Amino acid sequence: MPIKHRYNTEALWRQDLDHYIHPWTDFSSFKEEGSMVMAESEGAYVFDSEGNRYIDGIGGLWCVNIGYANEEMAEAIADQVRKIAYYSTFTHMTTPPAAELAAKLATLTPGKLNHVFYGTGGSMSNDTAIRIIHFYFNRLGKKNKKKIISRTDGYHGSTYLAMSMTGIEFDHQGFDLAPDLVHHIPAPNPYRRPEGMSEEQFCDQTVADLENKILELGPENVACFIAEPIMGAGGVIVPPRGYHRRTREICNKYEVLYISDEVVTGFGRLGHFFASEAVFDFVPDIITCAKGISSGYLPLSATLLSEKIYDVISVPQAEGALFTHGFTYSGHPVACAAGLKNIEIMEREDLCSHVREVGPYFEEQLQTLREYPIVGDVRGSHFMMCIENVADRETKELLPAEAAIGERIAKGCQRRGVIVRPLAHLNVLSPPLILERVQIDTMVTVLHESIRETMNDLVREGLWQG
Repeated sequence: MPIKHRYNTEALWRQDLDHYIHPWTDFSSFKEEGSMVMAESEGAYVFDSEGNRYIDGIGGLWCVNIGYANEEMAEAIADQVRKIAYYSTFTHMTTPPAAELAAKLATLTPGKLNHVFYGTGGSMSNDTAIRIIHFYFNRLGKKNKKKIISRTDGYHGSTYLAMSMTGIEFDHQGFDLAPDLVHHIPAPNPYRRPEGMSEEQFCDQTVADLENKILELGPENVACFIAEPIMGAGGVIVPPRGYHRRTREICNKYEVLYISDEVVTGFGRLGHFFASEAVFDFVPDIITCAKGISSGYLPLSATLLSEKIYDVISVPQAEGALFTHGFTYSGHPVACAAGLKNIEIMEREDLCSHVREVGPYFEEQLQTLREYPIVGDVRGSHFMMCIENVADRETKELLPAEAAIGERIAKGCQRRGVIVRPLAHLNVLSPPLILERVQIDTMVTVLHESIRETMNDLVREGLWQG
């Protein structure tokens, strides 16, 4: 379809360049290149302000699960705005969508994670989890249990605390972190395991990493372990089989709470509303979620708490004391209405089954990229995939930074009408869950063409020997 409106691309480009500070801005090029203006959308496609169409291979940012321009969603949002656009949920106030969504989420979560605290993004959801966990242990009289264990290459957000938990060193450049609060253990990355080590042995090692870190810090000092079921921005790292169940057992052993960060994996990306139990066979103490909870139509997140935690934090501390945590937009009625409609659409259209059916085809077609010597690994699950590019497949050595391999491939794909995400030497794919096989075929064909073009360019420029 053509775009429906006319845009002054030059004016928008200049306004953006002059005034908008973007997340993850590369200032070495931004001031000359500026931003592409993405103006319209439909289904799995987005359109720039010049009318060029792209398959959105990254689903906005892991989040537009039901696809773009869904009229039913638009009507639900507009209808809620007409009823009540906002009311504070402080001091015992609520709105129908906030109450209904909380009850609905409790039916979707594993185990007894029946209590919901709302926010507006994944960072906020993870910050909330930590603040509540510290409060929980304070209420139990265990005030030394404060330390957090996270993982190298884990991503948990970009607020001060969430970025301290994030283990991607690249993201820390020039910024400060919370000192001595967060401690990282190695990522359970099977592709980068020691040569000659089986995946089972590697699992043993990575599970031991957690237990050893708890013992090093002292179990009496460790509050929680936070982990994504599949690590997202750190490279779509799928842990070895049994990893999460076994790390959960370690946490139980030392009274360390387990936060499963399902900001990316939640709401269908792996074929289930939540992946912790359904895919990885464990029930955490807390699940954090955002992104797909509203399919990106409005900012919404939730921190989902177990009965065990709620039973402690819901006991009054002292006469007149309150549970003093919350945000102006906690339980925002329009955002919650979007969350409810999103779940309704997903259930009615059985999008989780669609992902379980089509996801393996997506994985299978992407595996064909292994024919190129520059492709070291193709990994992930269902609609959460990653291509790792290397200089040498045998040694797994990376290309020099100036090769900008991920960026080159992404730009080649963009010229051909497909958006993929570059992360250094990686290319990540997380399309809308409505994607069909024919669109997958187009994406994979474009990736083949773009990788071949990039390989030829690198050889010609002397950045890769081939």
